[in-house]
Amino acid sequence: MDGNLMGVGFLCFVLGVTLGYYIRQSIARKRAGSIEAELQRRLEQTKKNAEEIITKAREKAEKLESATKNELEERQKLVIKAEERVFKKEEILDEKEKKIVRDEEDLKKKIEKVKDIRMEVDKLHETCLKELEKVAGLKKEEAKEKLIEKIEKEYAADLAERIRKLELRGVDQYEIKAKEILATAMQAYAIPQATEITTSTVAILNDDVKGRIIGKEGRNIRSFEKVTGVELVVDETPGSVMISCFNPIRREIAKITLEALIKDGRVQPARIEAEYEKAQQLLAKKIKDAGEAAVYEAGVLDIPEKLIRVLGRLEFRTSYGQNVLWHSVEVSLLAAEIAAELNLDVALCKKAGLLHDIGKALDYQVEGSHPDIGAKILEKFNVKPEIISAVKSHHEEYPYESTEAKIIQIADQISGARPGARKDTLENYLKRLGDLEDIALGFDGTDKAYAIQGGREIRIFVKAEKVNDFEAQKLAKDIASKIQEELRFPGEIKVNVIRETRIIEYAR
Repeated sequence: MDGNLMGVGFLCFVLGVTLGYYIRQSIARKRAGSIEAELQRRLEQTKKNAEEIITKAREKAEKLESATKNELEERQKLVIKAEERVFKKEEILDEKEKKIVRDEEDLKKKIEKVKDIRMEVDKLHETCLKELEKVAGLKKEEAKEKLIEKIEKEYAADLAERIRKLELRGVDQYEIKAKEILATAMQAYAIPQATEITTSTVAILNDDVKGRIIGKEGRNIRSFEKVTGVELVVDETPGSVMISCFNPIRREIAKITLEALIKDGRVQPARIEAEYEKAQQLLAKKIKDAGEAAVYEAGVLDIPEKLIRVLGRLEFRTSYGQNVLWHSVEVSLLAAEIAAELNLDVALCKKAGLLHDIGKALDYQVEGSHPDIGAKILEKFNVKPEIISAVKSHHEEYPYESTEAKIIQIADQISGARPGARKDTLENYLKRLGDLEDIALGFDGTDKAYAIQGGREIRIFVKAEKVNDFEAQKLAKDIASKIQEELRFPGEIKVNVIRETRIIEYAR
């Protein structure tokens, strides 16, 4: 019984498994059919889309092909037109070339014909001359000489009288014209003249300042005079102190130094030396400003800066009492005016006139005349040779190489000859003071030499390490003897030799 039940159960199990298998197979076949149908549908849709894309692409390609064909046809038309124009131009050029060749051939024929005619004319001319010589019995040169000789004999007196009248008339006319040009130039540029003096006055607020300037036992004033090389006159004149020195540069530095000391209130040897160094720097700026002002006034703006500084030194240089810088400006303007009247080089005359006395800026430092020194300075700054030539010849030491050089010399004389422009006595006096200092500095061991008291005293500072006290005494006698031998002077000159030893140490 149990066995039968087990058999039936096993059979049922097998039947269930078999039935389940077939059911699953049926379900799977149904699902596969639906997926295949979906794939088929999508494939057809894709084919349809591809056909649409291909159709659109074909249409677009056809349009592009059509546009390209049209553009190509247009370009071909343009090329054909350009080729036609080129062909036409070539034809025209060919025609012109043929015409030129024909004209050239015609011209050559005409030239040859003219040459033949000229040769025939020359032959006829020679034949005629020979016939005339046979008839006259004279050659051409002989006939010419006899004719001139006859005219000279007949009209010699008339010709001489006419030549003399022309010469006189020409001289008178040139003289009148020259006077007109010079008068016009002098009227156009009459710069005011101021004669330089040898003293400067410094104003003070009260007379108590004079005591500080003098210092204890005259220590400050002695130190000031030694450092600056001037004579300081502190007298009873109220409200002022006077600086005396023939050298304008030393006098100006001393004035700046003293004004700074009075303003500061501390007057002592150390402050004097410090302010003196500052004054030298300030004077250098003044020199540059003076040079720039002169260049601007003369209208000569192509001068190097270093040369302007040298030119500015002439502000503190005098010639017979006349300020050399403004004398140079006046010469520049006068020369330019004369050159303009004569239609010459105005720019050259302006520049040469401004620089003609540049050598005086350094004539006390360099040996030679100021025209030679000026020429060397200008050569160093690569100034034009024409200007250098005019500068060298303005005192007739060198020959004139141009009319402009003569104009510079004329303008220089006009400027110096103005009434009140120069004083010979002052120039001679200043030259004597300069010679006095040069004699003292010519001795070995001297450091500085200053002529003071209007040339009645010379102070010589010697180098203490080279000159002892006994040698200083001998040096004073030697200098006095040489001054007596080489200089002419009224009265007597005091030779004051000063030897000073200064030792400085610092406590740290």
